[in-house]
Amino acid sequence: MTTAQDTGDFIVTIADVRKSGHCASGAREFFESNDLDFRDFLKNGVKASVLLATGDARAVQVVNRTRERRYG
Repeated sequence: MTTAQDTGDFIVTIADVRKSGHCASGAREFFESNDLDFRDFLKNGVKASVLLATGDARAVQVVNRTRERRYG
């Protein structure tokens, strides 16, 4: 299995969240509950490592699905 270290610490965007089956309002709640800047995320994305560091199962799912789409 490929890890974030294997592919670099890539950026996850709101489009990636949506493609992973999650909605923007759920993402907003996630960012607020983890003290992360949602507006900055919308503008610039966020490093996969930041999402993984939360330990949230949905965040891990988004990172894994995004990695699979991009890197196979």
